[in-house]
Amino acid sequence: MKSFIKEYDIKASADKVWDALTKPELIEQWSETKAVMDDKEGTEFKLWGGDIFGKNIEVKKDQLLKQEWYGDKWDAPSIVTMELTQKDGVTHVKLTHENIPDESDDDFSGGWDDYYFGPLKDLVEGK
Repeated sequence: MKSFIKEYDIKASADKVWDALTKPELIEQWSETKAVMDDKEGTEFKLWGGDIFGKNIEVKKDQLLKQEWYGDKWDAPSIVTMELTQKDGVTHVKLTHENIPDESDDDFSGGWDDYYFGPLKDLVEGK
């Protein structure tokens, strides 16, 4: 199993970034696929039409979203933690992705940039 950390600076308030992470209608705009999500602990979610699914395990509005992620036929979940801090109109997101199945590591590393935070950033920054 592998892990990595990525960091993103988004020119938007933490509440705007939070909404793009947790509101299905906004997730569907930046992901261009059906989403089931909210910002409550214990909620089961589905992203990319159910290709990624899991559960919110720790939630602190506008600050922390920690989730169990499953994909394909994984034996155990990977753990995704997104920590948000805001300063001077910019929200810094520290993403920690742990317990990634070895065969999926390359997919996730680039996927966060290309399919998750790249489009999310474009949406909330109004690009």
